[in-house]
Amino acid sequence: MESLSSILSPTAVKFSYPMLASMAASAATAPSFSLTSMASGQRRTATSKHSAKPTKTLSATTATNPVSSTTSTSTATSLPPKKVLVPIGLGTEEMEAVIIVDVLRRAGADVTVASVEPQLQIEASCGTKLVADTSISSCSDQIFDLVALPGGMPGSVRLRDCAALQKITSKQAEERRLYGAICAAPAVTLLPWGLLRRRQTTCHPAFMHKLPTFWAVKSNIQVSEGLTTSRGPGTSYVFALCLVEQLFGESVAKGIGESLLVCLDDDNSRKEEFNKVEWSFDHIPRVLIPVANGSEEIEVVTIVDILRRAKVDVVVASVEKSVQILASQGTKIIADKLIGVAAELTYDLIILPGGTAGAERLNKSRILKNLLKEQELAGRIYGAVCSSPGILHRQGLLKGKKATAHPSIVSKLTNEVVNGTKVVIDGKVITSRGLSTVTDFALVIVSKLFGHARARSVAEGLVYEYPRS
Repeated sequence: MESLSSILSPTAVKFSYPMLASMAASAATAPSFSLTSMASGQRRTATSKHSAKPTKTLSATTATNPVSSTTSTSTATSLPPKKVLVPIGLGTEEMEAVIIVDVLRRAGADVTVASVEPQLQIEASCGTKLVADTSISSCSDQIFDLVALPGGMPGSVRLRDCAALQKITSKQAEERRLYGAICAAPAVTLLPWGLLRRRQTTCHPAFMHKLPTFWAVKSNIQVSEGLTTSRGPGTSYVFALCLVEQLFGESVAKGIGESLLVCLDDDNSRKEEFNKVEWSFDHIPRVLIPVANGSEEIEVVTIVDILRRAKVDVVVASVEKSVQILASQGTKIIADKLIGVAAELTYDLIILPGGTAGAERLNKSRILKNLLKEQELAGRIYGAVCSSPGILHRQGLLKGKKATAHPSIVSKLTNEVVNGTKVVIDGKVITSRGLSTVTDFALVIVSKLFGHARARSVAEGLVYEYPRS
């Protein structure tokens, strides 16, 4: 079985994770590496960011993974859970924070989301409101197997200026336990703390100039002596899966990647469109995203983040009695409004996120059911991802339409299902398989609303590979 790290290497010939391979494609100037070899006590020496050749391995006492590379998910979850700290603050990048937390919890890690602010609720960089599990001060005396810093601005500055977090992370590095950072955080947070010394590092392209030239590597993922760094929201899955492999072994990382639909066949297309119509407006498009307890947080946050980057007016509405919902992997999200209040407005597009329990709760909302029916009768756009195309199906909103959905529910759809593609558009209905494919789903919506150039611009900011035409 190939390790995740060897799969991500730009020099690899055959990929088990084609999506991850494409994410790592821009790393052609970076040396190849193996997390398996690192876990067994080997590391690479430093090279210039211009080097394209693997370097010689030297013995080192780096942080090691006691779990065998053949450990299964069930075996991993039967062991004492790995403790992970994910700090967040005002302006933290929500896709990065939520994907890291979601993926690590799926792998069986005990993840603590800690606020560096005086309060637990923070507003992330694109407006999503998240609630931390605890304050960073309560984590000071704990020992973590991993500390993972999301990026975002000014979130990375808020993390940098937190003395308690600096102390925790510095101790993590001193005691040779795993730590990592993504996006702006390597340059803005770890560099001033002196935690990048003699370690090859990558970060968001906008901050690469801040890194020491000799140690900076233009790769989507970089591992160096217990430090893992990555570039941005678009590389969050590869970053999180790399951390999973170091904590739990390559077989667990592979299983989680498959469950997230990261492990897709090479011939999976980005989208297929039928009965093409223009989605154009003479005003800023308004989009409704209803959420419930059990909604899949990766999908909610990714769609909201990307659409808001494209300057769409996004309203997140809770179908619960409270605006705060508990998502499927334990993330606490604060919606903008309750669904009853949100229903007073008209929306150009309504998108249903997935999550099995969340989809069931969305399906029970009479207000949402009425909104969807009105949306169809008025000829406006609607869509769903993951398990939620099942809601559209049950309400008769996929009749005569081609669609796709999460593999677990595709067989339950009686309309024509399109396989082998991430996103399906049929007129004014759009569906996706969910989870990792939602990035493409949201970018396709941006392209339909504003044109390909806008979608590509947003993708570049995410550090996400997107076609030029």
